[in-house]
Amino acid sequence: QVQLVESGGGSVQAGGSLKLSCAVSGYIFAYCGMGWYRQAPGKERELVSTIRTDGTTRYADSVKGRFTISQDNVKKTLYLQMNSLKTEDTAVYYCAAEARAAVRLCRYEHNYWGQGTQVTVSS
Repeated sequence: QVQLVESGGGSVQAGGSLKLSCAVSGYIFAYCGMGWYRQAPGKERELVSTIRTDGTTRYADSVKGRFTISQDNVKKTLYLQMNSLKTEDTAVYYCAAEARAAVRLCRYEHNYWGQGTQVTVSS
């Protein structure tokens, strides 16, 4: 069983910064990768960024150059550094992970989710 606990959300003015954290706990036989998603009111959930175990990262075009995903394997924590925030970044942000019984079962589909944390960017 894997548990994800998010923190770091809040309210900030446009142009400001926030850093989200996601603490991972539980016994993981095979950790496949992690990511951040967000969902704004009335909109579908979208993928913000992903990171693989080898450190390879990908970003949605809307956040490239502004957001940075990282992981601390010692602390077992995922981070999302958000800079130059815009009002359109306002959303509930979700931490996600893929963990399987074995590496061979990794499918690059996140199957564990955090509770979500609200990020509000005001003008």
